[in-house]
Amino acid sequence: MERADDMERAERVYSYLREHDIPYNCYTHPEGKTIEEAKRWWKDDGSVHCKNIFMRNHKGNQHYLICYHCDHVFDIHDLEARLKAKLQAQGKPSCGKLSFASPERMMRYLGLEPGSVSPFGLINDEEHHVQLFLDECLQTAPLLSFHPNDCRGTVVIEREAFLCYLASVGNAYEYI
Repeated sequence: MERADDMERAERVYSYLREHDIPYNCYTHPEGKTIEEAKRWWKDDGSVHCKNIFMRNHKGNQHYLICYHCDHVFDIHDLEARLKAKLQAQGKPSCGKLSFASPERMMRYLGLEPGSVSPFGLINDEEHHVQLFLDECLQTAPLLSFHPNDCRGTVVIEREAFLCYLASVGNAYEYI
């Protein structure tokens, strides 16, 4: 049975997208908290299904949401090196070692629990604290899919509509 708060999180995503005139399609399915579980339920909809992880820097004062193609491998050390170089070029201190953020941090900044993180959690980050990193291959994907902050559903959205969504929430993002 679905929990009310999960359903409310998904409905908040759908409402946000409708209120901002951002087109999307969605479907529901049994719970899939991991990519391996979710793959059983995804429709052959032509989208690039994305994996999402929430991380923090070594001081815990900066948080990152990383979205990448679900069939790709994420290299945390490569991201650390890129962030370090970028921050140093801007005259800022290094991000240091990255690690997975705790469930408490995920709830504080994205209003989400483990297994439900997605870029749609940025609607809860009113202070724009979380920086989003997107796999560069997503720049050419015509359709992307993420769950609606509830691992019992999938939102399929055109890349351009997703970019409109990102502009509306206002968090910093970049392709890596």
